[in-house]
Amino acid sequence: MKFVQLSNNLKERIDPVYLIEGEDAYFRDHAVSAIRQACGITQPVFNESRFDGESLKGDLAGFFAGLFTLPLLDGKRLVCVYGFYPTEREWEKYLKPYAEHPCSSTVLVIVNQGKKAGAVDLKRKSAVTFVDCGRESEETLGKWLFGVMRRSALNADVDAVTLMVRYCAQDAARMKRETEKLALILGEGGRVTRREVEEYVAKDTEYKVYELTQAASRKNYSAFSEILDDLMKKGFDEHAVLSALVSHYRTLCEVLELKGSDAEAASVFGVKPYAVQRNRETANRLGRQKVTELYLYLYELSCGAKGGLYTKSGALTQGIAKIFFS
Repeated sequence: MKFVQLSNNLKERIDPVYLIEGEDAYFRDHAVSAIRQACGITQPVFNESRFDGESLKGDLAGFFAGLFTLPLLDGKRLVCVYGFYPTEREWEKYLKPYAEHPCSSTVLVIVNQGKKAGAVDLKRKSAVTFVDCGRESEETLGKWLFGVMRRSALNADVDAVTLMVRYCAQDAARMKRETEKLALILGEGGRVTRREVEEYVAKDTEYKVYELTQAASRKNYSAFSEILDDLMKKGFDEHAVLSALVSHYRTLCEVLELKGSDAEAASVFGVKPYAVQRNRETANRLGRQKVTELYLYLYELSCGAKGGLYTKSGALTQGIAKIFFS
């Protein structure tokens, strides 16, 4: 199940073995917190344990035997193991027998960031409840953010939530922090519109780079210069800016060459159809010849800067001159 489904699932039942896996640390931490809360543990000193997965490898038999220890003054024990990647043999010998016949008062939670070579794929095991804490889609995060804002006594417009997800680069922890900030500023019952998001929510660097490339496509030198200046003040590297521009114009070239619908192209690029539509509109407006010319020129400058033919600042200056003044 997805992280956003966990709370409702826990209202129905608490499973004996969970695998919490994914690259989003915020979702991993809050999945553990949700399970802890569902267990109703009041005596964590006695009934909550945390282990490092690697340290268990020397005595897996003893660890799994210890899971049958009964809780003290609580109905459940919570045992969390971080970074636990058993092999197929270890699964068959230790974890599978336990998962199929667990201690009814113990909840075992395995928390991993992702896959590891040589380890068994625990999320495919039916005896283990998998909680997916990977990065969610913009749409799913928007629904989740609506819930976070509602619990913070805020009302929000749909376009404001969408913009906030983008400003925060789909980082759930940042969205939660920014919501708390908005709650303090707007107060109980406050309404979050695009204006509040634009005024109070800090833009992630990734979103600023997106704005930079869009300003370049529109030939809006004023907006481009303002964004570039802000990025540089925050320590952004000239070559990173040039690489972003190369990537942008390469994408425009690719969408011109790729046939099929926006939805079909989106599945190839791994983005939303709307993003493909916007890129196709931009590429058609600039024209195939101009897009190709800019991409090849910027790519040459990037390679030259990497090889020492140009300085980073010199290469970027030439690239900007080509985009806006040629």
